[in-house]
Amino acid sequence: MPSSASLASFDEIRKLFPQLPGPDLEAATATAEREVQLTKPAGSLGRLEELVSWLATWQGKHPPTIEHPRTAVFAGNHGVAARGVSAFPAEVTKQMVANFLHGGAAVNQLCGFSDADLKVYELDLDNPTKDFTTGPAMSEEDCVKAMAYGMTAVEPGVDLLCLGEMGIANTTSAAAVSALLFGGTSEDWAGPGTGVDGAALANKKAVIDEAVALHSGAASDGLEVLRCVGGMELAAIVGAILAARMAKVPVVLDGFICTAAAATLEASCKGALDHCIVAHSSAEPGHKALTEKLGKNPLFDLGMRLGEASGASLAIPILKAAIACHSGMATFAEAGVAGKSD
Repeated sequence: MPSSASLASFDEIRKLFPQLPGPDLEAATATAEREVQLTKPAGSLGRLEELVSWLATWQGKHPPTIEHPRTAVFAGNHGVAARGVSAFPAEVTKQMVANFLHGGAAVNQLCGFSDADLKVYELDLDNPTKDFTTGPAMSEEDCVKAMAYGMTAVEPGVDLLCLGEMGIANTTSAAAVSALLFGGTSEDWAGPGTGVDGAALANKKAVIDEAVALHSGAASDGLEVLRCVGGMELAAIVGAILAARMAKVPVVLDGFICTAAAATLEASCKGALDHCIVAHSSAEPGHKALTEKLGKNPLFDLGMRLGEASGASLAIPILKAAIACHSGMATFAEAGVAGKSD
């Protein structure tokens, strides 16, 4: 894989797609062979069994391990925020980044509880993207730079990557991305985000529909959709997903914005999200439809819609539990327990 610093165009990003590693079938087979010997009825641990197989398959080893999980939160500002689509002003992005760095946010508590390494990546917060109702949010160069920056989140030793974001107005961006990729209007994809309703929500929907109409020509190319109506933090998420695949690091996606970013990659390269799971079903209404379009079944639904990788970080203990059961349980032979009768 070329250095992230050397990437300068979508063509160079697309050259990475044929290099993406596939599933490790030997690790998957070893997992399946052990699973049937454990002291429990087959399938009785439900998705925990699926998760440990997924981890082994994409880490490329059996048994899988989670010794250095990382939560990466990417923060970017959106020019479309000036259109009044959020309940909070754009400066809140920078203020929340400071809160992350001082340990005061929900994700800090969840990472501490999960023993995860939290890294916060700022993307030129003083220079937001363009208002995408008047033109593309980013140039190709700026979009690729943000993707390359996201790639730096995958450092040696990281064995699980949880992704999230912070950026005022990014639910507007995610709804526009979803509408361009999968069709429909703002009625299908827009929700309250930070808490808009009534006339403010109607304005948000009108802004999304403006953007979708303006950029309809980009709908056939996932990377162009990302450039035209995405944000720098969404582009960084795409870069992180790509780098994780190359490094054989499984990825946990957070909610609506994170999944929308990932969807632009899947639209550009089918199967590019096979090493990813979605942590939770966001209360943001477009997320359920988006996960269905991607064929992803979220692990849990707790009515969360905070962002900042809160749901993704909360998934870490579940994944650790899956590994603990698979690796620590006795086999029927070891425990002297009779197996299933023929």
